[in-house]
Amino acid sequence: MRSGSGAPGARVLSLGEHRPATVVTNDDLARRIDTDDAWIRDRVGVATRRIAGPDESTVDMAVAAGGKALAAGGLSPADIDLVLVATCTMPSQIPNAAAQVATRLGIRAPGAFDVNAACAGFVYALATASNAIVAGAARHVLVIGSEKLSDWVDWDDRSTAIIFGDGAGAAVVGPSDEVGIGPVAWGSAGESVDLIAVDDRDSFLRQEGQAVFRWATTALAPVALRACALAGVEPAELAAFVPHQANLRIIEAIARKLGAPNAVVARDIVETGNTSSASIPIALCRMVERGEVPSGALVLVLGFGAGLTYAAQVLACP
Repeated sequence: MRSGSGAPGARVLSLGEHRPATVVTNDDLARRIDTDDAWIRDRVGVATRRIAGPDESTVDMAVAAGGKALAAGGLSPADIDLVLVATCTMPSQIPNAAAQVATRLGIRAPGAFDVNAACAGFVYALATASNAIVAGAARHVLVIGSEKLSDWVDWDDRSTAIIFGDGAGAAVVGPSDEVGIGPVAWGSAGESVDLIAVDDRDSFLRQEGQAVFRWATTALAPVALRACALAGVEPAELAAFVPHQANLRIIEAIARKLGAPNAVVARDIVETGNTSSASIPIALCRMVERGEVPSGALVLVLGFGAGLTYAAQVLACP
């Protein structure tokens, strides 16, 4: 049996993002639940979040972000042979999002599957894409994180309603003569699976916020440092740190422990809220569009969330 002939490495070629048009402010939420702008900013750091309309689905947002990533990379649908969609908010488990997204973008007969690692899903999918290219199983992979959390949040529950938003972010991953995506440092803490959950089909998302905060601020900096070590990169070499946009206090606590003095830290949660698996590609895309990270610069991404799952990688900015 002959092994596949892949590329020496893989890298992110382009990015795209989609945020719904409707902006929900903290003051908007305060009209419905017992909260105010200062309380929300102090606890989670969110000022505004984007919410999809009733006719805008997880798949719709994935198509919008994926189409932008293809255009930004100068690629056609015919160039893509694998589509991965990271999501945990599809209205049903079957059919998957990836095959629908591929068809709507005009990508014919690709491999297509969804990845559910909750808020860590995009990094899991990115690692899968990179490995597929190096192994020769794919040449160009469209990786999308897309979430419509507004369908799964109880808008009368202050502990979750203030945090989450909707959106999608995408990356095209392709072959490279050099390693443009480092080895993944990933894992899980399944003994804590009950901390973030949707209990059944008729339930909303719930989480034990304080317990998740303690776990994230103690367990994840070592994961980020391990990803740097696997890539042979010192934290001081990083140009940007893009963690999952879970909570501003979590982001800043991990960033302090990382010790990357030259890295711009993504704080997209302030304007976009927590969009689960979409948060990293949205935040990175917006940083690139604002000129905060130059092409080729080293970026550390860190996803973490329900499961509990986590994953980190160093990549070269497109």
